[in-house]
Amino acid sequence: MAASNNSGSNQLLVPQANQALDQLKYEVAQQLGIQFSQDGYHGHLLTREAGTIGGNITRHLVQIAEQQLAGQAR
Repeated sequence: MAASNNSGSNQLLVPQANQALDQLKYEVAQQLGIQFSQDGYHGHLLTREAGTIGGNITRHLVQIAEQQLAGQAR
């Protein structure tokens, strides 16, 4: 989850979440059949591919939050 600040960059509220978000990124890309290069460079990705990955990550995170909220409402 990112905190808003004036510098225009996103900062994670929980720095340890970075690894989990990276893992989710790779899992979503794999599910969509999008290949990442092994050297960590992602400049070859099309804008559409990057947007699709980001959109699916957002959808997944919203589902997790909805499930957690539903569990708290009981």
